[in-house]
Amino acid sequence: MSVIIAGERSGVGKTTVTLTLLASLRRRDRLVQSFKVGPDYIDPMFHQHVTGRACRNLDPVLTSEAYVQQCFARHSQLSEYALVEGVMGLFDGISSLVNSHLSFAKDKGQRTNDKGQITDFASTAHIARLLNLPVMLVIDCSRLSGSVAAIAHGYQSFDPRIKIAGVVLNRVGSDRHLSLLKDSLEALQLPILGVLRRQDNITIPDRHLGLVPTAELPELNALINRLADLGDTCFDWQHLLPLLKSKPLPHPPHPPHPPSSPVRIAVARDRAFNFYYQDNLDLLQQFGAELVFWSPLEDAAIPKNVQGMYFGGGFPEVFAQQLAENTSVRDAVKTAILQGMPAIAECGGLMYLCEQIIDFEGKSWSMAGVLTTSAVMGGRLTLGYRRAVALQDNLLVKAGTTVYGHEFHRSHLTLTPTQPLFETSRYDCDENMGCEGWGFPANVHASYVHLHWGESREIPQQFLKKCRKVESIET
Repeated sequence: MSVIIAGERSGVGKTTVTLTLLASLRRRDRLVQSFKVGPDYIDPMFHQHVTGRACRNLDPVLTSEAYVQQCFARHSQLSEYALVEGVMGLFDGISSLVNSHLSFAKDKGQRTNDKGQITDFASTAHIARLLNLPVMLVIDCSRLSGSVAAIAHGYQSFDPRIKIAGVVLNRVGSDRHLSLLKDSLEALQLPILGVLRRQDNITIPDRHLGLVPTAELPELNALINRLADLGDTCFDWQHLLPLLKSKPLPHPPHPPHPPSSPVRIAVARDRAFNFYYQDNLDLLQQFGAELVFWSPLEDAAIPKNVQGMYFGGGFPEVFAQQLAENTSVRDAVKTAILQGMPAIAECGGLMYLCEQIIDFEGKSWSMAGVLTTSAVMGGRLTLGYRRAVALQDNLLVKAGTTVYGHEFHRSHLTLTPTQPLFETSRYDCDENMGCEGWGFPANVHASYVHLHWGESREIPQQFLKKCRKVESIET
C-alpha cells in the first residue's frame, strides 16, 4: 500500500506537500521510499535529500508498464512507508497511438478517444491504475471557496477506477476561508487529509528548467526543518499513516553478483552535472562497473585508472565560466576521449563536450572541444518525449534500434553532425523532429535525448563491453 500525491493541475503545490510529508516522516525516524511519476530529475533530488534514499522514477514511456510495476514493488517493499509524487494534473498524460509502444497493449481499460488513442498514458492516473493505489488530491484553494466541491467531485467521479482517498487543501488563507471550504466539501464525504495555510517562509527557488537543484541551496536544511514543522501539524496522520504503510519483504532479493574484475567508470557529479536516473547507475554496477564520482568543476584531474566516462545532464551553462577555467580537466577529458576512452554525454554532458557554451548573455566559454560544434543558450524550450531510431551502429545501440527518451533543454547546437546518431520523432505522433546526436569519435555517444535503461539493459552492457576493451588511461 502507498498513496499518490496528485494535483488538480500543475503548480498547485504537489512537491511542497510531498516534501512536507517526507520531512515529517523522517523526523519520526521512519524509513521512507519515494517515487516520482515522469522523467523529472530535480524533484527526485529533493526527495533523496529528505529521505536519504534514492527516489525512483515511474515512467512507462521511458520504460514500460511492467517495469513501473516491478520497480515500485521492489523498492517500496524495502521500506516502512512509501509515497509517489505525481506529475502535472491527475489526468494529464500523452495521447499516443496504441501500437506505437509495446506497453500500450497491456491496459485494455484505458480511456481512448475516437481515433483509438490513449489520452492519459503516463499520467498520474495511469500510474495509480497500474499500481492500484489511492490518490491524495492537492487543491490550490487560494482563489476559491465553494467551488472546491465542484473540483473535488469532478476528479472523484471522472474515472471510477481511480480511488480518491482524500484531499489536501493548499494555500488556505484564514480560519473563515477554511470553514467555507469544509462546508462545501461536507456533502461529498471526502476526507480532508491535510490543510496547508499560505506560507511566506517556504519557497523553493526556480530558474529556466524548473527548481534550482539541491546542491545549490545552502539553506535547504533549514527549509526542510520548516516543512517538517508544518507537516507535524497540518496532516491527519491517523488516516494517512495506514495509506503510506508498506509491507517489507522478509528476505529482500539480492542482485546478481557483478564480474570479479570491475570496470572503473568516471561519473561526473557536481552542481553542473547531476541529472542521473538511479536505476541507470544501479544497472552499471550490476553489470560490473565501479562508479567513481568526480567533479569537472572542482577536481584538478579526471579520476585515475578509469576505462569509461559518463556525463549526465544538468546546468553547465550556469557554471560555464568555472568549467572553462578548469583547463587541466577540459584538456584531460579531450585527450582521454581522443585516445579511445568510451564516453556517454547526455544533454548537459553533450554541451560540455562541445567547443564552446554561449550563455544567455551571449558570452562564450571554452569547453572540452571533443565535438566540432557549440551550444548556444536561448529562450526556446525544447521539451517532450522522443522516439529515436539509431541510424548507425554506435557506442550504445545497433543501427535500426528504437529507443524512447525525453528532451528538456534551452540550448541548440551551431552545427549538426554529418552522421547523426538518431532520427527522432515525437512520441505521441509521427511528426519528425529531425536527426540528432554525435557518434564521432566512434567511442562517444553524445545526445540531447535522456534515456532510462530499465527496459534497455543491453545499453549499459554494451557500454561496459566497449569499456573493457580499453586499457585504463593514466592521467
